[in-house]
Amino acid sequence: MWRGPGGHMLVADPRIDLLPDGPAGPRRFKIKTADSAERRSRVNGLLKDRYAWRGYHQVSLPTDPTVHRFTLTAVEDEVVIGTITVSFDSPDRLSSDDAFGPEVGKLRAEGKRLCEFTKLAIDPVVGTKRVLATLFHVAYIVAHRIRGFDTLLIEVNPRHVRYYERMLGLQVLAEERINTAVNAPAVLLGIDFQYIKSQIGEFGGQPEAASKVRSLYPFALTLREEAAVISRMQAKQRAHDRRLTDTGHPESVPPDFGTTDLVGI
Repeated sequence: MWRGPGGHMLVADPRIDLLPDGPAGPRRFKIKTADSAERRSRVNGLLKDRYAWRGYHQVSLPTDPTVHRFTLTAVEDEVVIGTITVSFDSPDRLSSDDAFGPEVGKLRAEGKRLCEFTKLAIDPVVGTKRVLATLFHVAYIVAHRIRGFDTLLIEVNPRHVRYYERMLGLQVLAEERINTAVNAPAVLLGIDFQYIKSQIGEFGGQPEAASKVRSLYPFALTLREEAAVISRMQAKQRAHDRRLTDTGHPESVPPDFGTTDLVGI
């Protein structure tokens, strides 16, 4: 089945544990959706640089809008310094089906609601753990808190497995195979969103705890900040529903794409 440029493995570059923590205090960056041609072009530039540096095949964002996929960006002074794409399971399946079809199919058969994170890239000059954790947190909010998916899948290079195990609590679901989209070896990792929820609840917004727990979760949002993000998204959904009721015509893109400023704190 053709998926075009939509499915690629997650690239931890730079390595999670080697990123600086980031300055304390108010965040200088914002989390925005890649909802304009200009921002998507900047995302593609960052993806091209970071994937090429690792020797992977060139990747880019797909051009077709769909309710089954969205891309987040971290933006500071109008410069894209990080990005991640979230894809939801659908009749078109997930990109991880390509290399790990039996394992992904087994999870579906168990009744899991699956999504995957792909196309992660962080600017190696200004990127920080705080940037990465906030991107990850907002992706989790949309996937789990808003849309109700319960299981996260990612494909990573075998060299990066232990960092994801330690920093995020992910577990190996299938051993090394070739990801043909980027022509590189990949390992399938997975985690229940309930675990992520518990870690955010315990450590979110406490960067001082990172030296003790060696985890990315202390750099995530606080529960109060998370509630504010959810409130913004729900308000956007209500406005979308009202327009649909008034006009009888759905928008061409999902409501998640329409709000450009999800986290501006």
